[in-house]
Amino acid sequence: MRILGINAVFHDPAAAVVVDGRIVAAAEEERFTRRKHGKSPVPFSTWELPERAARWCLDEAGLDVRELDAVAYSYDPTLADHSLDGVDAGGWEKLRTLYAKRAPAFLETALPGLDPSIVRFVRHHVAHAASAALAAPFGNCAVLTSDGRGEAESSVLGEYRDGKFLELAHQSLPHSLGLTYESATAHLGFQRSSDEYKVMALASYGTPRFYPELRESVFSTGDGGFRTARIDWERFAPARAADGEFLAEHADLAASVQKMTEEVLLDLAAWLHERTGHTDLAMAGGTALNCVANTRLHDEGPFDRIWVQPAAGDAGTALGAALQLAADFGETIEPMPGADLGRGWTDDELETWLRRAKVPYRRCDDIAETVAAALADNAVVAWFQGRAEFGPRALGHRSLLANPAHAGNLERLNDVKGREQFRPVAPMVLAERAAELFSRGPIPSPYMLFVHDVAPQWRDRIPAVTHVDGTARIQTVDAREKPLLARMLSAFERRTGLPTVVNTSLNTAGRPMVDDPRDALECFGSAPVDLLAIGPFAVWREGGTA
Repeated sequence: MRILGINAVFHDPAAAVVVDGRIVAAAEEERFTRRKHGKSPVPFSTWELPERAARWCLDEAGLDVRELDAVAYSYDPTLADHSLDGVDAGGWEKLRTLYAKRAPAFLETALPGLDPSIVRFVRHHVAHAASAALAAPFGNCAVLTSDGRGEAESSVLGEYRDGKFLELAHQSLPHSLGLTYESATAHLGFQRSSDEYKVMALASYGTPRFYPELRESVFSTGDGGFRTARIDWERFAPARAADGEFLAEHADLAASVQKMTEEVLLDLAAWLHERTGHTDLAMAGGTALNCVANTRLHDEGPFDRIWVQPAAGDAGTALGAALQLAADFGETIEPMPGADLGRGWTDDELETWLRRAKVPYRRCDDIAETVAAALADNAVVAWFQGRAEFGPRALGHRSLLANPAHAGNLERLNDVKGREQFRPVAPMVLAERAAELFSRGPIPSPYMLFVHDVAPQWRDRIPAVTHVDGTARIQTVDAREKPLLARMLSAFERRTGLPTVVNTSLNTAGRPMVDDPRDALECFGSAPVDLLAIGPFAVWREGGTA
């Protein structure tokens, strides 16, 4: 079976191709259009169809659109409910449903030759669930999804057995952990529906003193569900303008909302474990990108192992919809091979780009050694290697790297990226060395979806990646899976005694992560980066080491 998965006409449009149960390609439209989260430049206009992402995925799979057996669309307009009090969706939900109903015709126009009769709608939270459980390395497992909203619900709990999904509970709207977190995000001066991770970072600077009052409005119901109510955030902290000053109350409110979310998720996980008896849990939905909550679930919850879809947000539903349809057709699903499911280029293609750009470059005997030496000299390195990541985390394919021994590199990188200075950057570390530096949370942790405590003896040695609360969101690197990255880390350790480097996404403020060579060259040309390592080639800032 050849299946194209689509998430469209809402935030994070994306496409994925699954062939005979194997994930071949997946990409977000923002990487092609350079419009973050796929938002149209026209206010209150339609968000994007993933036309470019879909065409690329088909090309990567070697498929003509006429060869597709099915197209899986990760939203079922027949299930949408727009008469729900308390859902702050404006007119977007009605537009989303309208466009979803017309999706077959729109896709036929965007992908000439597509047979609109092969389009199948997959319920939003089932697509989330499939993206986690069917892609996980477990086999049979429990699954928990949570986000802002689907068609008429915000969470689903269930299990997969032999590729079949059994739903055990769901939470109907207007009750939504994701929407509550979004509302607090907006009150704290950030962009709702995309900046929740900033609230999570800010929470480390506060104390959850408002938590007892918040739990009166948000609480679990003991049956796999929960209740949320509209909250007057002004009771706790004044609304902050986007460029406004941060007060202690803002950090305390962030900490309180974060703890409230964690506690409800722990309750849901406990109920799900009791119902299923599974030892493994798979998670997806935007809430599953909350790595602090994920860590509490791992450390305090009842499951032995937790796997979170790297593209846990709505982009991942394109993949989940395709996987669910494949499973429905009786296909055996292969686990997700990694997050590097996007575009890549050969060395010859990269060199053509460099020649066309007329930039001086050098082909290195070993780019890993070149980069390690530069990082040891405290250079900031743009690292462009292999296929692009699917999802919001830079995992050693489109990364900015720096030396973790220099505390000033946190501010330096946040300046490069135009980010708030309270936000941390993350370490990547050799998998076999991770337990020496970090505790709490699962190891290995290849997708940066959990936080770990930095060992006390290491905090002064790697201050750039140690958050204010003594934690770090790590990425472990397995040499068998990422040999080039592992060689670079080993070479850096030989020079510095540190088996870890700073890793943050290769992009600047308001821009999607770098994806193709043009993006990499533009980012390198406009940002204070010392070295671009693109394939085997090194491009130095003028005056740098050749």
